[in-house]
Amino acid sequence: MNFFKNYFESLAKSITSIQSDKKLLLNALDLIQETGVRNGKIIFAGNGGSAAMASHVSVDFTKTLGLRSVNFNEADLITCFANDFGYGHWLEKALEFYADPKDLVVLISSSGRSGNILNAAKKAKVMNLPLITLSGFKADNPLRKMGDLNFYAQSCSYNIVEMTHLAWLLSLLDKLIEENHKNTKRTKNSQR
Repeated sequence: MNFFKNYFESLAKSITSIQSDKKLLLNALDLIQETGVRNGKIIFAGNGGSAAMASHVSVDFTKTLGLRSVNFNEADLITCFANDFGYGHWLEKALEFYADPKDLVVLISSSGRSGNILNAAKKAKVMNLPLITLSGFKADNPLRKMGDLNFYAQSCSYNIVEMTHLAWLLSLLDKLIEENHKNTKRTKNSQR
């Protein structure tokens, strides 16, 4: 039982660590809302579990908020671009081909050291795209310094870091759903 108690305490500590920087969440909300106002889209990307998370979150943002969101998890896209440009560069090339000037990029890497993610972050900056990063493991990981907003999960456990990232992203989604619901309710009340 101690394993599970310690595990869930570690997860809770990691997720709630964001409360020490409440402005980070509010600033992320602003970036996401600004992207919608500009009629841009959110591009989510990661590797492995972070890629699965990117898929999950991009579908939820599109379906529940009506905010266009995409991810680059198509096997043909990844293998074609990795074959032609090298695995370390496939994601930056995908941004080059698919990102528009009004878009927001969200890059997720547990270690903050994945070459393809770092190259994509550099490309996002060159393209003047707003960039949110989510990383973990070592506090001095390079991805943590590259975004306009940088979320960091202080853990060396892949699962703790990934679940923390997912909780943070879904909390942003749920906050925006709540705000949309309140705005809809206010609009209906003012039309009476």
